[in-house]
Amino acid sequence: MRAALLLNPRAGTLLARPELLTLIPAALRDAGLEVLEVEAGGDLDTRLEAALALQPDVVVVGGGDGTIRTAAARLAGGPVPMAILPLGTLNLLARDLGLPLAPEEAAAALARATPRRIDIGLVNGEVFLCQSVIGLPNRMGLHREKVRGRGGLAPRWRVVVALARALLHHPPLRLGLRTGGGEMRRVWSRAISVVNNAYDEAPGHFFHRPRLDTGRLSWHVVRQFDLLWIARILTSMALGRWRSQPGLISGEAETLDILSRRSHLRVMNDGEAMLLRTPLRYSIRPRALLVLASPQPAMAAPPLPMAAEGLA
Repeated sequence: MRAALLLNPRAGTLLARPELLTLIPAALRDAGLEVLEVEAGGDLDTRLEAALALQPDVVVVGGGDGTIRTAAARLAGGPVPMAILPLGTLNLLARDLGLPLAPEEAAAALARATPRRIDIGLVNGEVFLCQSVIGLPNRMGLHREKVRGRGGLAPRWRVVVALARALLHHPPLRLGLRTGGGEMRRVWSRAISVVNNAYDEAPGHFFHRPRLDTGRLSWHVVRQFDLLWIARILTSMALGRWRSQPGLISGEAETLDILSRRSHLRVMNDGEAMLLRTPLRYSIRPRALLVLASPQPAMAAPPLPMAAEGLA
């Protein structure tokens, strides 16, 4: 199998382990793949076009959820499958596909992977494979990005201080929600998460989606979002009854419109921040992306590395 390999050099795991630039291609070759390495110059879109010009059987993308999102936007609807090497912080999609989270093990596992079609979420035409978030968690993600690749305690301490200020002073958003073209529902919220397929509710499953092809969005409105609420929701997930958490409004639909008096809202799709014009129009493309996944779904999602990610 001819595999075009694209690695995001700014991915957190690569910054911590630069030797993976050599180990990953070697692991792919040991797994029986013919590796077609794409030049590192240019942005990801340019490198994707160069990879497809090689006419590969699969495009292997190494990075975090944001990198995978960008690649999926280009490969959706096409015949070439995407394979994922988890090199980010959360690697939510890799977890849901049952892939090993160690990069070398994930590369070796591609020899046993099978093709699978999954849904793609959209908001105003922008793709997300896992979740799209509005409100306070965006600020938390932006502060985290500022120290990516920096060592020492000082940058991390500045992030902690910035997050504490955001939790104390970030005002709630006044928004309107409309599902399926129905009546509008007004809400005050500090955080909204729109998920591509629903999270599981089983003991020990943290932000795990057992299905990626139901063709439905799942949305969650959080009225209060602070450290105490985060601790409560994580505890509830560990016990398998998080949907009954006070202050949480949830629902499912094929389409969702979010209306605001603001002309634009900051949205974070799979960790990638963007400013989008309102109203925000969410939809889903059923089974639009061909991926390589574990031949047998994982029985349980591994625990997330950090609880401070907020409403994942």
